[in-house]
Amino acid sequence: MIPTAPLRVRNHLAEIILTALEKPEARRALVVLGEADAPPPDWLSPDLDCRPLVRQRALSAAAALAELPAARLDSRADALDAAAALFDAHLYFEVHELLEPFWRDAGGGEREALQGLIQIAVGYQHLANGNLAGARALLEEGCRRLEGRYLEGMDLDTFGREVGRTADRMLQLDWRTVPPFPRSKPGQRAGRAAGKDVNPRKELM
Repeated sequence: MIPTAPLRVRNHLAEIILTALEKPEARRALVVLGEADAPPPDWLSPDLDCRPLVRQRALSAAAALAELPAARLDSRADALDAAAALFDAHLYFEVHELLEPFWRDAGGGEREALQGLIQIAVGYQHLANGNLAGARALLEEGCRRLEGRYLEGMDLDTFGREVGRTADRMLQLDWRTVPPFPRSKPGQRAGRAAGKDVNPRKELM
């Protein structure tokens, strides 16, 4: 289990992290939150006992976003790139918050694929919170939704199968074994019709 802060605190920190995807000033705020000697922000004052958790999460977010340029997320592909950085930093709550608007606007197989990714992120968050039953249910359902699916050039099927193996051993899960979020292979996005849920192997035929 990964210690987590109360929901109110997680929501506020998630808002800063998601804003930091686009705005440099929010990235600077994350760096300040990660400083051990910085005074706690006003919004944290009712929950000062979770200050170390907030500091750790802010440091993780700042490191994850350091590899991404601060820019407006104009497309689903951009959002998925950002989601990959957050997911691999174990910022699962933020992945859900980031992808949910794109899931609401999607349809068909694309909606199923995005829902599967969101369910996996939320499943790992439940696991971090110690909710084993909720984690197992969401991880298993998320994996089922990714079966045979590709999105924006990403192999979701393989990712789902790898996640499924972690669900089988969640009581002794080493968080370092959580599979990395899928990425597009070079050239697979180029030339594709926007939003197509296509198996890239079929595109070569």
